[in-house]
Amino acid sequence: MAKDYYRILGVDRDADAAEIKRAFRRLARETHPDANPGDAAAEARFREVAEAYEVLSDPDRRRSYDRGEQIDVSGLFSDFDDLLRSVFGGSGMFGGAGVPGSSRGQDVLVRIGLSLEEAAFGAETQVEFEAEGVCSTCGGNGAAAGAEVLSCRGCGGAGMVRATRQSFFGSMMTTTTCPRCRGRGQEVTKACRRCNGSGAYSQIHSLRVEIPSGVSDGNRLRLRGRGAVGPLGGMAGDLYVEVEVRPDSRFERQGDHLIHRVAIGFTEAALGAEIKIPLLEGGFQTLRIPPGIQPGWVKRLPGHGTPQMGRRRRGDLLVEVDVEVPKALTPDEEDLLRKLAELRGEAPLPQGAGTKRRRGSRKNRPDRARGW
Repeated sequence: MAKDYYRILGVDRDADAAEIKRAFRRLARETHPDANPGDAAAEARFREVAEAYEVLSDPDRRRSYDRGEQIDVSGLFSDFDDLLRSVFGGSGMFGGAGVPGSSRGQDVLVRIGLSLEEAAFGAETQVEFEAEGVCSTCGGNGAAAGAEVLSCRGCGGAGMVRATRQSFFGSMMTTTTCPRCRGRGQEVTKACRRCNGSGAYSQIHSLRVEIPSGVSDGNRLRLRGRGAVGPLGGMAGDLYVEVEVRPDSRFERQGDHLIHRVAIGFTEAALGAEIKIPLLEGGFQTLRIPPGIQPGWVKRLPGHGTPQMGRRRRGDLLVEVDVEVPKALTPDEEDLLRKLAELRGEAPLPQGAGTKRRRGSRKNRPDRARGW
């Protein structure tokens, strides 16, 4: 039988996002393991509350749950720290560090430029960035050569210190990083000169990054643990790679669809024509223009757009055709057009009344650009 997440959080089925968040904040404080040391039942209850919040706080998951669909919760608990920070803020639930260990390294953001083809079909690229890295002299332990590494006298090597304090919510057990060893659990008798005992220093990093197919301008890829390292062996931050897709002269991108604009002559529009359309994957496709099309005529080529991110399906290529009207005519062209106007019963301006002439004939002019 499926769990009743609304009952677990103690909210009605029509509760809004703010009510769901308030309920989770209250229950998380009551059931968090730090507030109930050694209580396995409280820990299980905390995970149940977190699971209910993860499902109901996400609009897509909530809609699926309300429809009675099976929700895969196997991957919901890889970011407990991120979840608690998003709800309680950066200081954590109880104003402490939240987990044993040294300070976490900083996140790093780099931006890369991609062509439309690389964004559509994926690519591998090398990125370089400056960030804190493990000290090569001391190996990250902060100790000078020959120095002793001892258990911290402030926390007994645990890296964390616990204290009971009274708060608005009653008696709370708080866990904070040991101020003496900064969460490492160890002390050194002499600090490394290169990193001044921090175990890290700023350096240039080079990393090969695989860009998935279907990314768009502004998308950010998250590489966990590839950012700056934390001091004294602390957990590394994350590397964010932001994508900037360069403009393409052939196509305009709208979501997963591409638009290609091309101009044809007015006789081709009237009589029909065949033109070649460039494809994103390379090569061309012949497109038959039926007689009598009007400016703005659009032909959809299914499956020739960009791939959808994380899926095999591709968008469409939309070919938008404009009709090019000549701004100047040769004498022969003007004579032919006046005969055509007479046959059609049309009344253009008389000859010489604003009509520009040009030398040469169509045969001697280079082919017009087709928009690629």
